[in-house]
This record gives sequence, C-alpha cells and structure tokens, in this order.
Amino acid sequence: MTTGLLLAAGAGRRMGTPKALVDGWLRRSVQVLVDGGCDHVRVVLGASADEARILLDDLDVEVVVADDWVDGMGASLKGGLGEIDGDVLVNLVDLPDVGADVVARVLASGAALARATYDGRPGHPVLIGAVHREALIETLHGDVGARAYLDAHDVLGVECGDLATGRDVDSR
Repeated sequence: MTTGLLLAAGAGRRMGTPKALVDGWLRRSVQVLVDGGCDHVRVVLGASADEARILLDDLDVEVVVADDWVDGMGASLKGGLGEIDGDVLVNLVDLPDVGADVVARVLASGAALARATYDGRPGHPVLIGAVHREALIETLHGDVGARAYLDAHDVLGVECGDLATGRDVDSR
C-alpha cells in the first residue's frame, strides 16, 4: 500500500497567498496522486488550514494540520509522515505541471527510495519505502527536509522530463 502525501502547509509568501488556496491546485494535486496509483491520500495543511480544509470536504482524503508549519518543510513533512504504514509518495501542491503519469512512473520503479528527475535535475514526487520512513523522520526538523537523507542514501532517479518540468510555481 502506498500513501500519497501532499505537502500544502506553507504560507506562499512569494505567491502572496497559501498555495493550497490557489486556482484549484489543492484538489488537482489530490487527484494526481489518486490517478497516479496511490491507495490513500494524506494532505498536510498549515497556513489557512480552515479555508483549505473546506476545499477538500467532498474528497476521500485524510487531512493533517501541522501546527508547526511555520518552522518549515521539515516540520510539515515530519507531521505528515507520522503513523503511516507502508510506502509514502511525497508531492508538493505547487507543481501544477506534474501529473498522474509522473506519479505512476515513480511508483512503478518499485524502489525503496526513488524520486522524479527532470532532465537529470532531482525533484518531486519522492517515493519513500516503509523501510526508510522512521530513519527519515528522525532527521527532520524545522526547515530541514529530506534532502540530506536522500543525498546520503542510494536514491533511484526516475527520469520524467518527457512528462513535465517539475518546477514549482512561486508567483501568479
């Protein structure tokens, strides 16, 4: 079983609004995880969590509010990873050109650690096998995300540059 973990907690300071509230990105990102093959979806909210939660009311998702979201991505990721059994596929809400085909390709790798790459540049989504989850959680704090853990381990790069750019969007 693979849980799709969507990180959507940030305030979107450069965007001028939380990205979870921008142009249907939250709902689209959930659908991308479902259509790409995730068995379950967990969404991590933070800034404007009450407003964002309303956008998910009719979807079959689990919502987790990271009370310490202001500390950074590491805090949000740690909050989202807790109490998940099985593998986790982590994606970000601000990747509007990353579609279900990218998710499916990364999931199909079957690797214990894999990440989408775009013309060789590492990006999201990132597949974290159950065997790595607890060790990864121990390294997360504040704005320190998974990068150091991934750099220290053998991560399979899954080239997806033919499907998307994988670039996050920070302005309208």
